[in-house]
Amino acid sequence: MKILVTGACGQLGRTLMDIKDEDRHRYIFTDAYPATDGVLPLDICDADAVDRMVGDNGVQVIVNCAAYTDVAKAETQEDTAFKVNAEAPGALAKAAARSGAVLIHISTDYVFDGKSAVAYGEDAEPAPLSAYGRSKFAGELAVLASGCRHIIIRSAWLFSRYGKNFVKTILEKTSSQPSVKVVEDQIGTPTFAGDLAEFIMYIIDNDMLDKEGVYNYTNEGVCSWYDLAWEVCDQSGHLCDVIPCKTSDFPTGVERPAFSVLDKTKVKQTFLIEIPHWKDSLRFCMANMA
Repeated sequence: MKILVTGACGQLGRTLMDIKDEDRHRYIFTDAYPATDGVLPLDICDADAVDRMVGDNGVQVIVNCAAYTDVAKAETQEDTAFKVNAEAPGALAKAAARSGAVLIHISTDYVFDGKSAVAYGEDAEPAPLSAYGRSKFAGELAVLASGCRHIIIRSAWLFSRYGKNFVKTILEKTSSQPSVKVVEDQIGTPTFAGDLAEFIMYIIDNDMLDKEGVYNYTNEGVCSWYDLAWEVCDQSGHLCDVIPCKTSDFPTGVERPAFSVLDKTKVKQTFLIEIPHWKDSLRFCMANMA
């Protein structure tokens, strides 16, 4: 099978490169600004370039890992966020529809407003609070409107050994500072990029691409950013005091969902999978960090 991966230099894209099985599939890893060996340049905001890449290479599956993820900057760069997070997925989806390919598109918990008292199911009404959330929800709608075969995966709080993420930031701070303050009033579930990448490959390898729809995928468990930071500090053995604080103590100009736990009943029942707990995946990730 011929698989096109966009955003290959990001956390999820790099992880997919690590676990690829070249004996089973042919992969084309791309990024707008290639910074890794084996990655080709592709601007997914250029619809003609996307069409050529998909058509000329006979692509059968597109895994869209590319995204504008700077939540704070998106508030002042909303046009750019929409271009990358909404218009580009629309172009990928249209290319997939024309060629008969399946698009696996990664979305986010930020499509919700965080005001629920229970975990969000896939059928919960999106109500994004931020420019980033609005752009990602628009991307979902663009994929659905294209008529392409699709699997949309909503995830959250991604961490890995690659790129910039909360776990790496906390590791650095707790190794050099006597104390750090971390918000305790934002609740969600971390997602190890390795687990999400394995799930995506599981779908492809087991010929489950016909199970179209929207799915939630994060690790198991629920925590606050404070809980996650404390666990990172504890597992690393760093002698740093992790102090809980409120979101209002760190005003950023962005309204973030206070509760964004995603219900994973549908994905577990549909694909017959078990999902690791975030603490176990965090331990594995930290043990394999360079």
